[in-house]
This record gives sequence, structure tokens and C-alpha cells, in this order.
Amino acid sequence: MKQPKEKPWRVLSSRYLSNKPWFTVRCEHLQLPTGREIPEYFILEYPNWVNTIAITKDKQFVMVSQYRPALGKTSYELCAGVCDEDDPSTLFSAQRELLEETGYGGGSWEQYMVISANPATHNNLTYCFIATDVELLQEQNLDLTEDIGVHLLSPQQVKQLLLDGEIVQALNAAPLWRYFAENNECSD
Repeated sequence: MKQPKEKPWRVLSSRYLSNKPWFTVRCEHLQLPTGREIPEYFILEYPNWVNTIAITKDKQFVMVSQYRPALGKTSYELCAGVCDEDDPSTLFSAQRELLEETGYGGGSWEQYMVISANPATHNNLTYCFIATDVELLQEQNLDLTEDIGVHLLSPQQVKQLLLDGEIVQALNAAPLWRYFAENNECSD
């Protein structure tokens, strides 16, 4: 399919309203190709993110659970995290995050898809990976601000969590839905 024609907006001015870790906000005065102007357009700056569909040799999904203060609930998620500035690649970031947060690693890895949380307001991308035949290599090595549970779930259990609306993080749900659409291991 042919890509749509690029119609970039012109930045007339730009200033930071906040420049803190996890809260960097830029306000731009923009001009559309039509000549119309948007005097205040807010962009949230984040580093790139990674997440991983990790599957063990016996076909169990390595999932995590953690409390999410903004929603006020604990939920199941894929292992995910931030690409550190000194990481040599997004693959390295994903492998590091899986090992640190779950203790699982090894196996075969491939980049599965690249998605955006919200291209209208976020400047980063999420690199999604699939890791198969992972195994437990070590204990979790969590940051001081992390409290993460590790769960091994069957494909049927993960699909049921999706169907029940229990995996609400869109950057987790999208690659999982794609995975189940492409793989028939738990057809109804």
C-alpha cells in the first residue's frame, strides 16, 4: 500500500514547560500546511520503550504483574521497560529488562513490531520482541522503585486475560492480539 503524502507542520517556536525524568513536556507554536496556527501544542518526550512476549521451552508465557498508580490497580503485563541511553540496541534493552524483571533469558529473539503509544503527543516508539525458549537464569534484579510479580501462564490463560479486558496496557495488548491472530495454538 502506498504511504500517505507527508504534510509536515512547521514549528514557529518551541519551549520546555518541564524537563524532568518521566515528565518532559514541550510546548510548540505550530503552523499547519493550510496556514492555520496552533499556538500551544504539547508534546511529551520519552525515551524509546521495549516489551517482550517471552515464551518458555514448555510454551508458558512469562508475564509480570505490578501495581499501576494511575489506574489504582494491579494488572498483568508483558515485561517492558525503557531503552537506556547507553544500551547498544533495542534488542539489548529488551533482553536486559526481561532478565532484570523476571530472571528469564536466553532463547531465540526477534523484533516483532514497532508501535507508538500516541503519535499525536508522544515522541517515542515501543519496540516489541518475541523471545522463544527462554529459561530461568537468575533471581529478579529489581530497581528500588519496582515491585513486580512473575507468572507463567498458558497461551489459553493469556488469551482469556485479553478477552476479559484484564490486560489494559495498549502497548502490551496490541502485540499479544497480533500474536494470537497469527498463531492458532489456542483456537476456540
